[in-house]
Amino acid sequence: MRSARSGRARRTRVSLVATALALSGLAACSGSGGGAADGKVHLTVNCRPQASAKIDHRRFGEDLAAFEKQHPDIDITAHDAFPCQDPKTFDAKLAGGQMEDVFYTYFTDTRHVVDIGQAADLTPYVEELKSYQAIDEPLRAAYTVDGKVYGIPRTNYSMGLLYNRALFAKAGLDPDRPPATWAEVRAAAKKIAGLGGGTVGYADYSAQNQGGWHFTAEMYSRGGEVVSADGKKSRVDSPAGRAVLQNLKDMRWKDDSMGSRQLLVINDTLQMMGSGKLGMYLAAPDNVPRIVKEAGGDYQDLAFAPMPGGQGTLIGGDGYMFRKKASPAQIRAGLKWLEWTFLTPGNGYVNNHARLARDKSPVGLPEPRLFTGATDAEDQALKKKHANVPVANYRAFTEGGRKLRARLEPPHGQQIYAVLDGAVSAVLTKEDADIDRLLKDAASKIDGILARG
Repeated sequence: MRSARSGRARRTRVSLVATALALSGLAACSGSGGGAADGKVHLTVNCRPQASAKIDHRRFGEDLAAFEKQHPDIDITAHDAFPCQDPKTFDAKLAGGQMEDVFYTYFTDTRHVVDIGQAADLTPYVEELKSYQAIDEPLRAAYTVDGKVYGIPRTNYSMGLLYNRALFAKAGLDPDRPPATWAEVRAAAKKIAGLGGGTVGYADYSAQNQGGWHFTAEMYSRGGEVVSADGKKSRVDSPAGRAVLQNLKDMRWKDDSMGSRQLLVINDTLQMMGSGKLGMYLAAPDNVPRIVKEAGGDYQDLAFAPMPGGQGTLIGGDGYMFRKKASPAQIRAGLKWLEWTFLTPGNGYVNNHARLARDKSPVGLPEPRLFTGATDAEDQALKKKHANVPVANYRAFTEGGRKLRARLEPPHGQQIYAVLDGAVSAVLTKEDADIDRLLKDAASKIDGILARG
């Protein structure tokens, strides 16, 4: 679950049949095979920045033109999208054959797309992708099902504690020593809330599947699990699960450090942090530029620390899959495009750090590393050279994060998050919420989800 490049706007599965009917009038995104009389390989891709994002939209188009100039035998039509994946139409487009040849997904979508028979098997082709082996193995694994490769990672993230240095200083806290435990988070939140004037010490999500996503991250930070290692049983009804909910309940009702407004989602916390009225919340680093650009925040005030608790952190990300009916020629062409624009240091839409800096887009945010080895070294050197954000504000996150166990989101993540939303929202909106009952009910529902496969 993620923000802008993600939106981390999470989706609950919609009815395939009903929504597919609503889309039945749409034309197919590409013809079978993608070939044409002009001898070119034609394919469609999605997730081009929308026209209202003027710089990003233009840069993506420039990259597309440059790629096609280098590969005159390939013709790509890119469809604008924000967010890149629309939860109202994603399943229906897949079921109705309307999906682009190369389409954006979250890591958590992989199993579902494969299970419904809508993903092309990329295994015979990835050896042609020069950078594939340089991608960090856990990220490659996110798109691997039963030993077969079904997708290519584009970006990744890990969770941490985003905090406001100015509020820390105002509350008498050391901005260079952020909380390392949940007890310290609670104590700091209480001091920040004590500043008054509507200041909130700590905020958490509790709606639109985002509460369940954060519950999962908080479980990992305490060494807990949401599902068993074999993916068959729930593990939320556990000491770690009780600790997560009890801490939130105590901060909300005993300390009054989370404010009275609840059922928050990412856009709420972005605005709260940008207005200078929020001390801390869990986030991925890509929240930082959104707070600055969309909510009036200041890079100098925003800092990151590792996940409190010291045990682990949730990682996730996004990438691209290919529709089942994509031809071998389209798959090869699509892989060339993905490598050129997303997987080559110093090149393309994501990794042209010099151009990003010229465009005044942030370079040097504490994002986890997509690559390993020599490719990673080249990418890191370019980021360091063109950094234009206060890198020192993220040192605690980058150094401390390496010590944490990185955990991918659970299988059937969106369905599980929807269940856990209920538990989180209950403790934040009902002072008498029964934590034991909430966890038992959630565990039973999750077991049912896992049993259905």
